[in-house]
Amino acid sequence: MYSYIARRLVFGALTVVGVSIIVFVIMRILPGDPLVAIFGPEGFTKLSEAERARYMADLGLSDPLVVQYLHWMGDILRGNLGRSFFRSESVAEMLSRRGPLTAEIALLSVVISWLVGIPVAIVSALKPNTAADSAVRFVSILFLAVPGFWIGMLIVLALLFWFGYRAPLTGSGLFADPWANFQLVIGPAVVLGLGQAAYIARMGRSALLEVIREDYVRTARAKGLNGRLVIAWHALPNALLPVITLSGVLMGLVLAGSIPVERAFGTPGLGYTMFIAVSERDVFVMQNLVFIYATVFVLINIAIDLTIAFLDPRIRLR
Repeated sequence: MYSYIARRLVFGALTVVGVSIIVFVIMRILPGDPLVAIFGPEGFTKLSEAERARYMADLGLSDPLVVQYLHWMGDILRGNLGRSFFRSESVAEMLSRRGPLTAEIALLSVVISWLVGIPVAIVSALKPNTAADSAVRFVSILFLAVPGFWIGMLIVLALLFWFGYRAPLTGSGLFADPWANFQLVIGPAVVLGLGQAAYIARMGRSALLEVIREDYVRTARAKGLNGRLVIAWHALPNALLPVITLSGVLMGLVLAGSIPVERAFGTPGLGYTMFIAVSERDVFVMQNLVFIYATVFVLINIAIDLTIAFLDPRIRLR
């Protein structure tokens, strides 16, 4: 078990390093000049060559790429995530202020996906090829096909025109104002959770259909155990293993999907911050947020792998 954990941590560290290189290279090959983003087209034309060189040197963008990358990694290790071109706050301050909202949305969406997806998967698997199964599969495919941000905009417009409701415009902490915080996160969490629930339902249905045909399930039924107990205690725990793995992957989709969904709801989380940074071409904010998103995704998948290894001893022998 310890060797498996060590291998996963080493592979995770190598993945983070590879991601950092890819993020750094992409940020450097994006079209456009950072000084144009900062000063605007007119202001940029008024800068002399000496002023442009000085500003690029101040930003650390005139150094060789290898030197820039090493400086960036050094800053990351020291906890210095840089500052925005257009705001007085640093990226670390953005994380501390806006990160909890996105974390709440992600965790709540996972809970919603399981609360909706698992019962739907059980009903669909226990009644295959029936009207209920067909309806479940149709709804699942529908939520897989429809973009989350579009559903989010429909919800916002429906609440606005039918009920005159508007979510708070400013961020509120979970403990400072729980009700205002709930209003901020529930909309994006429901939209993202329903999208995940479609994946959970389809994966859970397939896994449960496979498990209930196993010999140990038939043996449990032959011994006279109640059908619900057989599903709850024998079939479902084994069918949930691939669903847990899928949830780790979906968490990455939540992080990426939170960008347009938070924008649709106007939730001031990290996704909304990323949208603003991309629209303003705030290079350092984009670079550090993308790296943080990728690192969190890698850590989540390592945690999921270790959880699966703990639940399924066969994994540890691989």
